[in-house]
Amino acid sequence: MIHTTAILAMSADGKLTDYSKAPSSFVSKDDQDHLEAQIAQADAVLFGAGTLRAYGTSMSVRSPDLIQARRDRTQPDQPLQIVCSQSADLDSSYPFFSQPIPRGLLTDASGALKWGDRPEFDVVLAAETSPFDWRVIFTELEELGIKKLALLGGGQLVGSLLCAGLVNELWLTICPLILGNQLSPTPVAGPGFLIENAPKLQLIQSLVVKDEIFLHYKIK
Repeated sequence: MIHTTAILAMSADGKLTDYSKAPSSFVSKDDQDHLEAQIAQADAVLFGAGTLRAYGTSMSVRSPDLIQARRDRTQPDQPLQIVCSQSADLDSSYPFFSQPIPRGLLTDASGALKWGDRPEFDVVLAAETSPFDWRVIFTELEELGIKKLALLGGGQLVGSLLCAGLVNELWLTICPLILGNQLSPTPVAGPGFLIENAPKLQLIQSLVVKDEIFLHYKIK
C-alpha cells in the first residue's frame, strides 16, 4: 500500500495565506529545506492545480546529498510530480513544464484527451468517476511503482484524501505570524468533519527551529 505524508505550513492562527489568497511567502529557508528533505523521501509528489497556478513551479530535489541518497536507495534523481486537476485547465507556459523533473497529471477522461498525446506529461491518469474514487486511483499509482507519496495541498485535495482515509502522516509547520480573516484559506478544506469522526492525530515528534515549530503526526 502507498504511504502518504502530507507536508503543510500555516500561520500561527491556521491560515495558508492571507485573505487576498496571494501565494504564500512567509515560510522560511528552514521550512523550505525541511520540505525538500521530505520530498526527497518520496516516489511521487501530489498537489492540486490551484497550488501550481499560485506558484508556477513545484519543489524539486536540488541538494546533491539528497539526490545521492535517492540513488543509494535506487530511486531516480527526482520523484514524479503529479498535478491533480479535473478540468486539466493548465497553462503550458508555467515554469513547471520546463523543470527537469518527471511530470504526471491526474484528471478526468476529458482532461486526459487534452494532454494525453502531448509531451508535457510523462504520465496521464484519467479518473473514471467524479468525485474521484481515491482508492481506485491509489491502486493505479501503486501499479506505477509508487510506494511513498508526498502530499502538498491545496486544502481541497488534502481534505478529500483525509476523508478517504489515505493519509498516514502529517508534517505541519507553524510559522510565526497571524493572518486572521474568515476568507483566508486553511490547510484542510472541503466539507469538514464532525468531532466524533474527525481524523485523530498522534504526535510523533516536535522540533523548534528559530521561531518555527515543526510537528510530526501519525494519523491514527
